[in-house]
Amino acid sequence: MTLPARYTKVAILLHWIVTVLVLANFALILAWENVGEDQEATLVGYHMSIGLTVFGFVVIRILWRLTHPAPAFAERYARWEKMLAHAVHGLLYLLTLGVPIGGYLMTSSWKGVTQYPIMWFGLFEVPAFAPLVAMAAEQREAIHHFFEEAHELAGWTMLALIVLHVVGALKHQFIDKEPELQRMLLREPKAD
Repeated sequence: MTLPARYTKVAILLHWIVTVLVLANFALILAWENVGEDQEATLVGYHMSIGLTVFGFVVIRILWRLTHPAPAFAERYARWEKMLAHAVHGLLYLLTLGVPIGGYLMTSSWKGVTQYPIMWFGLFEVPAFAPLVAMAAEQREAIHHFFEEAHELAGWTMLALIVLHVVGALKHQFIDKEPELQRMLLREPKAD
């Protein structure tokens, strides 16, 4: 077996860190639907902290990607497959930045943000976006509602793209018989 062109170890590590954090945030959303109010507040706090962490790792990941290009896809992939993969990757980058930003703006426009500030895992306060905090209550409520809807829609769109990304990788691995998954494994596979 010929080993496929691989991503760098840093890119692979960043990919899996962001993946685990994003999936953890979806798990938290599902969990807080079934708990009491006090537990929900705790889970929402973790959700916000993880979202801020995702944002930081994605910024690092983009900077890394700009200086370390991704390996090329297998030559035999159809042009439409390559274009779709690039589009999905681009949208995932956009959403892994945009969803945390939307969540931050949603929380900054929440009427209770001054009483219950944004905390990062309880260690330090993340300042709310001051222009939103300074707005009149009616404006803040409308903006909060907008960002709440946008955050939810973007989050579910990201989940759909993750599913499409996984299905594409599995298709290439098991139907096309290309060692696609080995490109993103932390441990480098050995050649036969």
